[in-house]
Amino acid sequence: MEVKQISVFLENKKGRLWEALDVMAKAQINIRALSIADTSEFGILRLIVPNPEKAKKALAKSNFTVRENDVIAVGVPDKPGGLAGILKILTDADINVEYVYAFVEKSGKKAVVVLRTDSISKGKTALKKAGVPVLSAEEVYSL
Repeated sequence: MEVKQISVFLENKKGRLWEALDVMAKAQINIRALSIADTSEFGILRLIVPNPEKAKKALAKSNFTVRENDVIAVGVPDKPGGLAGILKILTDADINVEYVYAFVEKSGKKAVVVLRTDSISKGKTALKKAGVPVLSAEEVYSL
């Protein structure tokens, strides 16, 4: 199963981020990772959650515009150059990285990097071929 990411369109106005996260809290959905990209008028909140379908339904029910995307999650040594090595593999394989965000797992021994590439299947293949630990959905959701 692919790692699913929920993307939520947010108007860039006071309280809107809280409203989205309050929906998640009331639905008892724990957030494993998040990222937000914004402009002066709107933002895109990206979430990794253990139950993407439940999150999507809860947010849509509360009138948020929600989209689900597949992403790649990889384990990266938590040391200088760890992410650069991952990006070099993708660059050498002619795979474009659309965006990336990361978090450190509970043990603190490695970072988990979430990547959206122009081809999820090609990205996963290139990373696996290079020996990079590509994480399953279950592994990511249980962190």
